[in-house]
Amino acid sequence: MGIRPKKGRNMKNLRKSAGDSGWFTESRFGLFIHWGLYALPARNEWVMHNEGIPPEEYEKKYFRHFDPDLYDPGHWARAAKNAGMKYFAVTTKHHDGFCLWDSKLTGYKAPASPAGRDLLKPLLEAFRKEGFRTGLYHSLLDWHHPDYVSDPAKHDMPKYVEYLHGQVRELLTEFGVIDLLFLDFSSRKPDGTGKTREDWQSEKLYDMIRKLQPGIMLNDRLDLEEGWDIKTPEQVQPREWVAINGQPVVWEACQTFCNSWGYHRDESPWRDTDEIVRTLADCVSKGGNLLLNVGPTGRGELDERTLKRLEGIGRWMKNHGRAIYGCTKAPEEFKNPADCRLTYNPVKKRLYVHLFAWPYRHLCLDGTAYSERIEYVQLLHDASEVKTELTGNGPGSPFNGTKEEKGVRLTLPLKKPDTILPVLEIFLK
Repeated sequence: MGIRPKKGRNMKNLRKSAGDSGWFTESRFGLFIHWGLYALPARNEWVMHNEGIPPEEYEKKYFRHFDPDLYDPGHWARAAKNAGMKYFAVTTKHHDGFCLWDSKLTGYKAPASPAGRDLLKPLLEAFRKEGFRTGLYHSLLDWHHPDYVSDPAKHDMPKYVEYLHGQVRELLTEFGVIDLLFLDFSSRKPDGTGKTREDWQSEKLYDMIRKLQPGIMLNDRLDLEEGWDIKTPEQVQPREWVAINGQPVVWEACQTFCNSWGYHRDESPWRDTDEIVRTLADCVSKGGNLLLNVGPTGRGELDERTLKRLEGIGRWMKNHGRAIYGCTKAPEEFKNPADCRLTYNPVKKRLYVHLFAWPYRHLCLDGTAYSERIEYVQLLHDASEVKTELTGNGPGSPFNGTKEEKGVRLTLPLKKPDTILPVLEIFLK
């Protein structure tokens, strides 16, 4: 009998989510959008906090001049679709308190600014038209609201929490089915201070969210032990499948092109397209997703730096998407070759070898999992055959004079294919 895949971390022991995780782990690649008043100062979405700008001054300078006259959410959606993204999350309100939609609970919103209209509704419509799963980001913090606690003696936190819960209710009842909710953030400190579940009344908020949108996928920032579906490591790349108490969980890496999430005019250097593609492959090889952020300008456009990278990612995804969508970590018995990442589609029974470094002439896949189960191999970008040869059956290797492990040796083109990240598609028996 040949070796069959073990039901390892990628199939069996995954922590179950209360929300519908099926579409999420199928999609693997999403778009994060940070957009608001902070696009006008154009020097980080935390500019109000970082520079100590009082709410009234921030409002006078930026709220009164926010007029995104070139806003075309359809263009954003098409750019993301062409990049291979399948879902998105947009900031309905960031920490500065400004709201993109026509909230009934505040006047600090896009329709009351020079923008003069709800900016969230047309965005959701545009992305749904292109087939995207819908996600909303909402800040738990609010530096503009008069009752948000910085000094408990002067502010009424329960009143702010009523406002917070009310806005979340609006978002989950006025815009149709919402697939993903990203609440941000709690900060429990070792001494017990900070903003925690007690401040947000997180249990009550969680119950309301589940009642209003039972299938929604919720992130992990309400400071609840069990009230979450997705772990969201931010601006880091996990070394392995993210696990809690030894149990693998559904996760996505949240990353930007540089350091800022909102539009930053002068920030550099930006990440290269090829590095982002490798990061996406690395996420999927560890059972995770990549949520890649863009920060539109104050006039409502994606700048050229953003579009250039999305276009480059899209060119790769066009020919290599099936090594990403529906894929996960490979079964443990398939050893990972040096300078490679493995992704695996358990439904189609196909293994993908992402070649981070192009080898000279040959790639050896060691182990009987390969020698007993490989049916056919091709380069994914053009479906050209890659010749295979069993190894480990003779007295020694003609390449280095040492005894080879049982496995398969692949003969590759001398020149690296003209693609950012070459991928081998292996059909398994």
